[in-house]
Amino acid sequence: MKFTTLFLLLVTLPFVLGIPVNKTDDTLPTTPVNNTDTQLPTPVNRTDNPLPTTTVNKTANALPTTPVNNTDDLRTAVATANCAHGPTSRKCWRQNSIDTNWYNVVPDTGVTREYWLSVVSVLLAPDGYERQVMTFNGTLPGPLIQADWGDNLVIHVTNNLVDNGTAVHWHGIQQRGTPNADGAPGVTQCPIAPGYTMTYRFKATQYGSSLYHAHFTLQMAEGMIGPIVINGPATANYDVDLGPVMIQDWSHISAFTIWRLNQKHVALPIPVLQNGLINGMNPYDCSFSFDPNCKGGGDRYQVTVTKGLKYRMRLIGAPIDGFFKFHIDGHKFKVIAVDFVPIVPYTTDNVVLTSGQRYDIVVEADQVVGNYWIRAIYMTACNQNDNLNKYNIRGIFRYDGADVNALPTTLASPFITNSCGDELYWNLVPWVPIDVGGPTISDALEVQWHLDLDLTFHWTLHTKTLEVNWSDPTTRSIYNGDLSLPYLSNVYTVKPANKWAYWIIEDFALIGAYHPMHLHGHDFFVLAQGLGPYIPFVSPLNKKNPPRRDTVTLYGGGYTVIAMLTDNPGSWLLHCHIAWHTSQGLAMQIVERPDDIPAVVANDFQEYDRVCKNWDASRKIYKMDDSGI
Repeated sequence: MKFTTLFLLLVTLPFVLGIPVNKTDDTLPTTPVNNTDTQLPTPVNRTDNPLPTTTVNKTANALPTTPVNNTDDLRTAVATANCAHGPTSRKCWRQNSIDTNWYNVVPDTGVTREYWLSVVSVLLAPDGYERQVMTFNGTLPGPLIQADWGDNLVIHVTNNLVDNGTAVHWHGIQQRGTPNADGAPGVTQCPIAPGYTMTYRFKATQYGSSLYHAHFTLQMAEGMIGPIVINGPATANYDVDLGPVMIQDWSHISAFTIWRLNQKHVALPIPVLQNGLINGMNPYDCSFSFDPNCKGGGDRYQVTVTKGLKYRMRLIGAPIDGFFKFHIDGHKFKVIAVDFVPIVPYTTDNVVLTSGQRYDIVVEADQVVGNYWIRAIYMTACNQNDNLNKYNIRGIFRYDGADVNALPTTLASPFITNSCGDELYWNLVPWVPIDVGGPTISDALEVQWHLDLDLTFHWTLHTKTLEVNWSDPTTRSIYNGDLSLPYLSNVYTVKPANKWAYWIIEDFALIGAYHPMHLHGHDFFVLAQGLGPYIPFVSPLNKKNPPRRDTVTLYGGGYTVIAMLTDNPGSWLLHCHIAWHTSQGLAMQIVERPDDIPAVVANDFQEYDRVCKNWDASRKIYKMDDSGI
C-alpha cells in the first residue's frame, strides 16, 4: 500500500504543481546506449555599412489587422507581410526569412562588424553603492554588440586587468565552424594574459538577443557582461525596437570575496545579494546606512513610448543566482522569441527568466497616458535578495505626454506567483518546426555533490566535477593529436556524425537547488521537464517540434530530458549558469566528433596558439581555486 501511494504521488506531482509533462508515445530506453601584442584603440564599430544609432523598426508591410486564429495561417501571414524585421537590412530576406531553418541556411551579407573591448577594473556606483567593478570598456553593462543575420563579427578583446586572465563567451552563438571562438578557458582557449589581446572571429548564424560575458572563474559576477543584438526576422509586427533590457542581481561585496569566505567550502547558506539592476540601474536606499561607500543616488531604467505604437523589448537574464519575473504594470505583451529561437507568439503579462535566458517581447502602448512601473520581481521561492521589497527592482514605462517628473503609482498584478523555473513548456512552440529522431546515443547525467576532506564543496555532473587546465585547452590538445584528456576535464565523447544524442539530466542532490543548464555550440531540444524522478513510460517524451533553447532549467529534485544533433564538431561546455555552481564544478565537456575537430579549428589555430604562449609566459599571476570556467 505504501509503494502504491508513493508511486501515485510521483506520477501526479507534476500535474499538482503545474509542471509541464510532455505527452507522446516515445520514451527513452531504460538501458543507456553509448554509441559512443596590440594597443587598444578607442572603442568604435568600424564598418563600411554602420548600424544606425537609433533603432526604429517601421515596416513597409504591416501584418494584417484581422486576427489570425490558425497557426499555419499566422505563419503564412507573417512570411507574406513582413519577411524581415530589422532597421539595418539592406535587402529583403525573402529567401532566408522567418521560415528559414537557420541551422542549415545562413545569409551572407558580405559585411564585417568590428568591435574593440577593453577588460578593465573601475570604480562604479551603479545603484549608489560604490565599489570596484570588472567591466568591458568601463561601463556596466558593456557596450552593445550589434549585427545583422549573416554578418561576420571581428571582436578584439584586450585584457587590462593586472592579476587576472580572462576569456569572453558569446552566449548562445553556436560557433559553427569556429569552435575556438567560443571563449571557454581550458576548453576552447587559454586565458588572455594581462596586457594582451585576442581576436574572436565568427559569423552571426542566428538572430535575436543575447549577452556576452566573461567565462573566467567569477568575472561575470563582477560585472563583465554586455548585450548582443542580431537583427533578423520576427514572428510579430512592431514599430520600435527599444533594444536590450539586461536584468541581474547585484552584490556590494566582491564575488571573489564571497567565494573565499563562503561558497568554496560550504554550499549553504546561499549568499544573499544586496540589490538587482535593470540595464545597470536601480537606486539602493542608503538612508540608514553608515557605510561610507553607500553614496546614495542612482538612476532608474526608463523608456518613453507613444500611445498606439508597439515596442520590442529584448529581455536578457544575467544574474549571479536566482530567478526574476518581468512585468509592466497594466500591460500585456506577446512573447516572440526564447533565447535565439523565434516562437509562435503567445500573450502574457509576465515572464520568468534566470541567468543566461532571454525572451523577446512585443508590448503595445495601449493604456491611459501615464507612468507605469517596469518590474524585475525577484523570486524568493528559490533564493533571497537583500532588497527587502522584492518589487523594488524597477524601471519606468513612460508615455509621451505624462509628467516626466512624476514616479509611477501603479501596482503589479496580484496574480503573479512567487515561483521559479521556466516558462510553461507548451507555450514555447518554435516557429520553424523541427522534429527529433530516435537516439543513437543516450545516457543519464546525474547531478550530485560531495565534500573534500577540507570541506571544499563540489557539484558533480555524470559522476565527476569539472576542473579545467587553463594552459592545455581541450581543442588544442585534440588538434595536436593528444586524446588522453585529464580525468577532471569531465569529458563525454560523442563520435557519430549527424545523429541524435539524448540525455536525462536529473537532480539527485536533493537539496532543492534549481539549475539553469546552458549548452555551448547547440540548442537543447527539450523533450521533457518536470519535478520528481524521471520514470520511463510515465514521463514520456515529446519529439514533435519540442521547445528549443540554449539555457533550460533543471528543477530542484526534478529532471530535464534533452536531445542534441551531432552536427557541430567541437568541444562544448554543458554547465549550470549559476555563478557559484559553475565555480563548484557543475559542468562537463561534450567532445563532439573529435576526428573532425582538427580540420575545423585549423584556420584560426595560430591565433589561439599565440594566446596560449602568452598565457604560459605569465600564468603564475593568478592561481585557480575553482573549476576555472
